[in-house]
Amino acid sequence: MNNLVLMPLLIPLAVGMILILFRKNITLQRILTSAAFIATGIVSIFLIKQIKSQGAQTLELGGWEAPYGIILVVDMFSALLLLTTSFIALCCVLYAFRTIGRERELFYFYPLFLFLISGVNSSFLTGDLFNLYVSFELMLISSYVLITLGSTKIQLRESIKYVLVNVVSSFFFLVAIAYLYSITGTLNLAHLSIRVAEVGQNGLLTTVALLFLIVFGIKAGLFLFQWLPGSYSAPPTAIAAIFAALLTKVGIYAIFRMFTLVFYHKPEITHLFIGILAALTMILGAIGAVAFWDIKKILTYNVIIGAGLMLAGLASFTFNGYLGSIFYMMHDMIIKALLFLIGGTIIYLTGTSKLSEISGLIRNHPYLGWMFFVAVLSLSGIPPLSGFLGKTFITKGTFEAEYFWLGVIGILSSLMVLYSVMKIFMNVFWGETTISTDMERGTTKGVMLSIVLLTAATIILGLGAEGVIEYIQIAAQDLLDPNAYIHAVFGTEITP
Repeated sequence: MNNLVLMPLLIPLAVGMILILFRKNITLQRILTSAAFIATGIVSIFLIKQIKSQGAQTLELGGWEAPYGIILVVDMFSALLLLTTSFIALCCVLYAFRTIGRERELFYFYPLFLFLISGVNSSFLTGDLFNLYVSFELMLISSYVLITLGSTKIQLRESIKYVLVNVVSSFFFLVAIAYLYSITGTLNLAHLSIRVAEVGQNGLLTTVALLFLIVFGIKAGLFLFQWLPGSYSAPPTAIAAIFAALLTKVGIYAIFRMFTLVFYHKPEITHLFIGILAALTMILGAIGAVAFWDIKKILTYNVIIGAGLMLAGLASFTFNGYLGSIFYMMHDMIIKALLFLIGGTIIYLTGTSKLSEISGLIRNHPYLGWMFFVAVLSLSGIPPLSGFLGKTFITKGTFEAEYFWLGVIGILSSLMVLYSVMKIFMNVFWGETTISTDMERGTTKGVMLSIVLLTAATIILGLGAEGVIEYIQIAAQDLLDPNAYIHAVFGTEITP
């Protein structure tokens, strides 16, 4: 057992609870929130090093052994996501210092932000299906308040859809949990893997698996994503960026965990269905990104395309597909936060999100323009930036699985992604300057640090891929072999 496993959950949760008592001390809230994310990131690095040398780490809370007690499990997959989450949360909260506004800061913005990250980290750590539900709810309840914080008309309107969709999906999550428990008699993920392997994934279990896929797919913005574009464009930039970077990834993580650890026995049914949903998601998301001429809508539809591409790697059921999806997930978390922060900064400067009303911004803000250009190339998968390697391995995995149609759709969607975000670059930054510095409604002072850090991260992840890939290979191999996870929890393996 390793007590360090609890820290990524405990640190932001404890700091958030403490900060509730210091509502009016904004300076203290800013310092402690930043320190919490830095500390969580450092813990994640220590966990990654331990996992590389010793394998997955576990912690049985209260001393109750699995499967009877609550257990936390961190393998290389979840540890990499914990590190990426900490970095993105730090960048977004630094951006919020300047842009979120004192009124929101006074109404518990920082505690809510910390609780949201606690829910995200808990989702990555939990080894129990019911506690995954609890983690989702901690994350979602915090997001319900954050999406309405400020009470603008568009926030209140879009929050109704956001809350309604997530409440309904949470209800079906509980239904799926109840059915699975009635069949297997356990909710511990490692124990579920053993039980399903023993009894065989029959028709009823496959149906339950598809119900889980629908539930997590809704939360991940997979196919049934009609609620997402409006909801993710309504809140302030720092909140929208953390939503785009992290919330959909938790749903994707849950799909990966369930369909590599528990429901992997009928890939010709479950994984093919995942591939079909991924393809439809990429197609519909790409159509939306190309069709709109609004910065917010274009960026939110690109969140949807990314979700489909990551699950294409899972559908392939191959090592290269998994490797590509994990690498691309880390890349996508960084690049979506970057794009949303830059997009929000453009709107902050100009007062509009319509491409037809902005032009020539690069003359006044060259650094902002060229960092957006780097983000465009990275998102589109142009080498040597971070998006290239993930897309290459995902495509290779789909071809190895003979899902040629899925690989081709992924390539075509990347071209449409390039067109959609270049449309922003060419219209907003190029051409005749229509908004002079004197006419701008805001300033980039105090917001560029986060953008610089995220831009550097996507460049380093691409150019320094050789140093990262060995850890991602461990994560992909563990996903292909459920025995690694089971052995960490029980010290036993599934015997054929």
